[in-house]
Amino acid sequence: MAHAFSKEGPSGWSCGKCGQPLGPVSVNVEYMGSSFLVELPGCPACGTVLVDAELALGRMLEVEKLLEDK
Repeated sequence: MAHAFSKEGPSGWSCGKCGQPLGPVSVNVEYMGSSFLVELPGCPACGTVLVDAELALGRMLEVEKLLEDK
């Protein structure tokens, strides 16, 4: 199930489902048997986490390539 997020003025993002402003949440990200604890914007009501395109196509892609090269 996909959740939409909306940009809430200059202050930040809000959850499209709950309407709550996103705040920092700790998320356990797993890939190829490795686990990483990262802080991402998330909804305090439903727990949905936002991974923006810059993070997904930038830093996460770099880490993915490093892990695949091992």
